[in-house]
Amino acid sequence: QVQLVESGGGLVQPGGSLRLSCAASASIFSYIAMGWFRQAPGKQRELVASTTNGGSVNYGDSVKGRFTISTDNAKNTVNLQMNSLKPEDTAVYYCRALGSTGIFWGQGTQVTVSS
Repeated sequence: QVQLVESGGGLVQPGGSLRLSCAASASIFSYIAMGWFRQAPGKQRELVASTTNGGSVNYGDSVKGRFTISTDNAKNTVNLQMNSLKPEDTAVYYCRALGSTGIFWGQGTQVTVSS
């Protein structure tokens, strides 16, 4: 059973930064792709950033230039550095892993951007 555990969410003021981390129960090399999605109240879940085991990286248009996805292979984590946060970034952020046996989600972590 694949487990993904997110951490690092919280309350931050506009313009601030947060770093999210997703710890995987298996080597991240075993996944085809890993990424971060988010869902705000009343909205559909959307892509924030993703990375493949081949090194391709993709960002949602609204976060390009502000967010950076990275992996730590030794710790089996995928991280999301979020800078210049805006109130519209407020959402529950989910880690997702795409493997050969299916798609796996973490439980989510709340990010609130507010003054």
